[in-house]
Amino acid sequence: MEKLKHRPIRQRNTRQQSALRIIPLGGMEEVGRNMTVFEYGDDIVILDMGIQFPEEDMPGIDFIVPNVSYLRGKEKNIRGVIFTHGHLDHIGAAPLLLKKLGYPTIIGRDLTIALIEKRMEEYAKESVKRLKIIKVKSINDRFNLGKFRIGFFNVEHSIMDAVGVIINTPNGTIIHPGDWTMEKNPINQQAITYNHLSSLPAPKILMLESLGSLDTTHELVSEKDMYANLEKLIREARGKVIIGTFSSQIKRISHIIEYAKKIGKKVAPDGYGMKMNIEIAQKLRYIKAGKEVLISIEDIHKYPENKIIIICTGAQGEGNAVLSRIITGNHRFIRIKKNDTVIFSSSVIPGNERTIQRLKDSLYRKCDNVIHSDIMDVHISGHSNAANIKEIIKQVRPDFFLPVYANHYFLKEAAKLAMQSGISKDKIFVLDNGSIIEFQNRTARVLNKKIDTGYVFVDGLGIGDVGHIVLRDRQTMAEDGMFVIITTIDRQTGKVKNNPDIISRGFIYMKESKELLTEARKKVKEIVRHTTIAGAPIDWAYVKDNLRDKMGQFLYSKTRRRPMILPVIIEV
Repeated sequence: MEKLKHRPIRQRNTRQQSALRIIPLGGMEEVGRNMTVFEYGDDIVILDMGIQFPEEDMPGIDFIVPNVSYLRGKEKNIRGVIFTHGHLDHIGAAPLLLKKLGYPTIIGRDLTIALIEKRMEEYAKESVKRLKIIKVKSINDRFNLGKFRIGFFNVEHSIMDAVGVIINTPNGTIIHPGDWTMEKNPINQQAITYNHLSSLPAPKILMLESLGSLDTTHELVSEKDMYANLEKLIREARGKVIIGTFSSQIKRISHIIEYAKKIGKKVAPDGYGMKMNIEIAQKLRYIKAGKEVLISIEDIHKYPENKIIIICTGAQGEGNAVLSRIITGNHRFIRIKKNDTVIFSSSVIPGNERTIQRLKDSLYRKCDNVIHSDIMDVHISGHSNAANIKEIIKQVRPDFFLPVYANHYFLKEAAKLAMQSGISKDKIFVLDNGSIIEFQNRTARVLNKKIDTGYVFVDGLGIGDVGHIVLRDRQTMAEDGMFVIITTIDRQTGKVKNNPDIISRGFIYMKESKELLTEARKKVKEIVRHTTIAGAPIDWAYVKDNLRDKMGQFLYSKTRRRPMILPVIIEV
């Protein structure tokens, strides 16, 4: 493991300055897949390597990672990869991409690095030994990565050890908080402000996560109020308490465990990610309570139900996650009762709204005490609101503003907030994935060309082997099903022997479609008769293509549906 090195930055000949290039590889058109390349001369620094979770029209896909084809051949120029915090949309792709890029040096705080190491171990044993690590021990740490001068600043976010990053070059100083929020009354610390960043060398380029640009809430829920509400619910619960939250909420989980210890209750964590993160946090001493409070989920029956708190994953409605299994009655050790208290201490990830609503519907049928943010403040977001965005802009006073890390419409709304905060329109740039923006001599321009940032799908052990054609086939099967035609053809006469066998999956219910199947078999024989000649060599590819096309037309004329047609020919 490398120690943090402090080296004086050398004076450069400013007459031969390179342009500073910023190239987002993800995170500018979606929530997730966050990764940005900074390039100055022959030096490259990367910020974050996140995953994006699949959308509804991506059946079978586990997640999506950034496309790093732009960096092919430039691996030796990568001076370091900086990670702002440990959420999967910022570190999830690290095991795949670090290997692909030749294991460049990684930089981050303790929890962030520990979470990356754990993912590396799960992806490929012994791969952790390949890592070159610089740990950020203090926000006062400063060091050089090639021609880049790197610094840090504190940010407030929903995971511990989040850090903002300062990237300095002669052609611009980038200020990037990663994900952030503004907590007015944090517990055990002073409120974080950003006024000191306004004195950094100009031109200052503020790259601001903008997911909260549409949230016009006047005041965010305070950390103090949220903990007071959670404590009240835990203290007054007549049955067991089940809290569904993100496994990355280490600070919140630690607070619940400490409060449980104080009032004599036991905490049973459940879910692989939850147990793993608690174990990591204990090693780092971020969670100090031990066996006197934490118990195994298998042992909850040994204690009175009103003395049990279960902290689990699955508040987003994931099918195999703990909370879903509890609600469906498929959990081995937990059964919900009417007098239990179930708390959703998490926000809704965009796109999960319908899934979570169905989860709540099922839960309300089984339990009389379901608590979520629509009823009581039991969660605080790790993201800012519109007022916070305007406030940080006024504190930092950037020369250029680049909204980042959100869908395009969020970025456009953040751009409007920046104009309301006094930044002129020509100093604001809303980029796409693959855009290249250059800063030189206090000016900025977006190049006409874009780099390839097409989706790289991960499905099981396959990385990038599921392309758009395979995905389109899956979508077709999901929408209209599959129609398999198994035909035995005499290679001498070109005639069909026996009736073709037909298999339907997701298209028709065969027992109730006998008339259609009879017509389909006749149609198969007709197509084969017109595509073969007795005694002449048979072009089997031509026969298959005709079966696929003409049977597709036939089935559409009968059903107005387009299943995937899969012809199978057996030669005899």
